[in-house]
Amino acid sequence: MKSAVNIFWFRRDLRLHDNAGLYYALRSGKPVVPVFIFDTNILGELEDKADRRVEFIHLALQEIQQELIKYGSTLDVRYGEPLAIYKELASEYTIEAVYTNHDYEPYATKRDAAIEQLLTLKGISFNTFKDQVILEKGEVLKDDGKPYTVFTPYSRRWKTTLTPFHLTSYPIEKYFSHFFKQATRQIVSLEKMGFKASGISFPPKSWKSEIIKRYKEQRDIPSIEGTSRLSVHLRFGTISIRELARGAGALNESFLNELIWRDFYHMILWHFPRVVGHAFKPEYDRIKWRNNETEFAAWCEGRTGYPIVDAGMRELNATGFMHNRVRMIVASFLTKHLLIDWRWGEAYFAKKLLDFDLAANNGGWQWAAGSGCDAAPYFRVFNPYLQTQKFDPDLKYIRKWVPEFEELTYPRPIVEHEVARKRCLETYAVALKK
Repeated sequence: MKSAVNIFWFRRDLRLHDNAGLYYALRSGKPVVPVFIFDTNILGELEDKADRRVEFIHLALQEIQQELIKYGSTLDVRYGEPLAIYKELASEYTIEAVYTNHDYEPYATKRDAAIEQLLTLKGISFNTFKDQVILEKGEVLKDDGKPYTVFTPYSRRWKTTLTPFHLTSYPIEKYFSHFFKQATRQIVSLEKMGFKASGISFPPKSWKSEIIKRYKEQRDIPSIEGTSRLSVHLRFGTISIRELARGAGALNESFLNELIWRDFYHMILWHFPRVVGHAFKPEYDRIKWRNNETEFAAWCEGRTGYPIVDAGMRELNATGFMHNRVRMIVASFLTKHLLIDWRWGEAYFAKKLLDFDLAANNGGWQWAAGSGCDAAPYFRVFNPYLQTQKFDPDLKYIRKWVPEFEELTYPRPIVEHEVARKRCLETYAVALKK
C-alpha cells in the first residue's frame, strides 16, 4: 500500500519561502507533494500564444524545481482541467489532505468549491490559508460589521488593525525535509501547451531602497525609475507580501498605502463579486456608451493623436507594463473622451498587462469611469495636455514611445478635448439623473 501524503497546490504563491499554506502543509507530519496545474480553463482564454504571463509562471516553476531537487523532491506539474487533474492525483497518490492559499476571484472560488466537494467525497480534507494579501475578507470592517467601500477610512482601520503578527514570515525552511521524496518530474513545456517564449526579460524580484524612499516624490513621473516594478511578483507570489510590507512599507508610507489599496480591491472583489461585469454603482450601468470600434482600435494601437495616451498604450503593447499615472490617463481618455465602456478597456488590459490582477484592474477601471466604490467623480476629466505638463514636462517619456509626435505623419487628435469633455458630462448627467 502506498504511504499517505499531503498535497500543496501552488497557485498565486510561486515561492517556497514564507508561504502560508505550504508552511502548514509541511508541518502536518505527512510528506508533501508540491503540485501546480496549468489550468486549461484559463489558458484556453488567452489569444496570444507568446503570452508573457505563462512564460513568467513557467520560469518561476523552474526556479522552485531547482530548489526542490536539493531536497530530493520535485514539482508535480499537470496540464488540464483542475477537477479532472484531482481525480488523476487521487488515483496516483494516497492523499490525506490538500493545502493551498486563498484566491478571491469568482472563477477561483467556484473552482475551489468544486474541488473541495470532490475531495470530501473521497475523504480528503481541503485546507486554504491567507497568503497573497496582508488583511483580507472580514478582517477590516466598519463598526456595524459591514465592509468599507471608501478607501481612506478603510486604510485608517487597516492600520489600526495591523499587528506585527500580520507581517511575520512563516519559519518554513526548517520543514523542507518533509517534502515527498521522488524522482524529478519534467515540467510540461510551453510548446506542449501551445505557447512559446517571448524572449523579454522580467523585472527583478529585489527592490531598491533608494527608489522606495523617494517613492512619494517620484512615483508619478513615467520617464524615470520611480516605482518598484514589483507588481508582477506580487501578482504571482514570487515574493512575500509580508516581507515587502515589513521592509519597503516601513521605509515609505506612500508605498505602504499602495499595498493597502491592493488589499482594499481584493476585499471589494470578495464582498461584491458583481463588480466583475457590472458597475459598483448600479446607476452607472445606464450610461449610453458610444463604443466606436474605430476609435477603440486607435486607442489600443496608440494612435489617438494625444502623445501621452499613445505613449502609454505603446509601452503596454511592447512591454506588458504601463506606468501607474499613465494607466489613469489612458483609462480616463477611453471612458471620458471617447465614451467607450470601461469594460472594453478592462478587457484589453487583461490581455496585455504582465501584472494583470482582476481585483486591481477592475478597481482601477471603475475608478477612472467614476462607477467604482471609491471613484474619481464623473465630472473629473483628465486633460491629457495638462497631465503631460505636470508629469512629463520635458517630454522624455513621450519621445521614447512616440518619437514622431512632432512630425506631419503623426495623427491629428481623434477628438478635441473641450468638445469631448462637454459630451462626457452631458452623457453622464442624463444617465445619472434618472
